[in-house]
Amino acid sequence: MTAVAPATMNGMSTRVLVIEDSEAERAIAADRLQKAGYVVSTAADGAEGMRRLYELHPDIVLLDIVMPGVDGWKLLEQIRQLTDVPVIMVTGLNSEIERIRGLRGGADDYIGKPYSAAELLARIEAVLRRTASKSALKEVWEDDVVRIDFTASEVTVRGEQVSLTPLEFRLLATLAEHAGQVLSRDQLLDLVWGDPTHRTGDEVKLYIGYLRKKIEADPSKPELVETVRGFGYRYRRR
Repeated sequence: MTAVAPATMNGMSTRVLVIEDSEAERAIAADRLQKAGYVVSTAADGAEGMRRLYELHPDIVLLDIVMPGVDGWKLLEQIRQLTDVPVIMVTGLNSEIERIRGLRGGADDYIGKPYSAAELLARIEAVLRRTASKSALKEVWEDDVVRIDFTASEVTVRGEQVSLTPLEFRLLATLAEHAGQVLSRDQLLDLVWGDPTHRTGDEVKLYIGYLRKKIEADPSKPELVETVRGFGYRYRRR
C-alpha cells in the first residue's frame, strides 16, 4: 500500500473527532480520513463525544445530527459553549431548513449522507482553510483597561489575564469592536450566537452577567459593559 503523507496543521497531524451513532458509518468515515493522513478518534454518542472533545482537543469535528439521547443539535450547542473548534454537521436530513439551522447554530459546514470520500475531504480542507484564514485576520484590540488578543484568544483586564469561555470571549469581543454603539439583545444574538430565532434575550442578559463578574471591578456597578435600558448594551471604551 502506498503511504499517505499526514494531513497537517502547523506542522502537526490534523486530529478529527467523528461523533456518529452508526457503527458502520463511523468506521467508513474513520477509514476514509485515516487513508488521507488524518489522525481520527470516534465516539458513538453525545456523552462519549464530549468526553473525547475534552481529552483530545481535536482540530475539527464531524457531528451526526440524528443520535439517541443527546442529538447533534444539542451537542453542537454544548460544544459552542466550550470551544470554537470547527464543526461539520453530517446527516441524512439533507434539506435547506436543516442546513440553515446547522449554520445558524454555529456549525461551519454541512454535509448530507451519502457522501463520497472526495466530498468529505474537500469540505474538511475548505473549513480548515477558512477558519485558519479567519483567525489570522484578527490581531489585537485594546484600550486602557481591556486587551483582547484574537490570535491567542486571550483577554487581559487591568494587566491581569482573565479566563473566559469561548462564548464569553465572543461576547466581549463583539461589544468591544462596537465600542460606544448600543447593541440590542437581538443584535447580540445574531452577532455572538449566530441564532436570533431559537434563543431569547434572557440568555444575553445571563451571559452579560457572567462577563461582568470577570471583567468589572464591581459587577454591581458596571463601568465597562453598560446597560442602556430599553435598548440593549454598550461597551464604554476607557
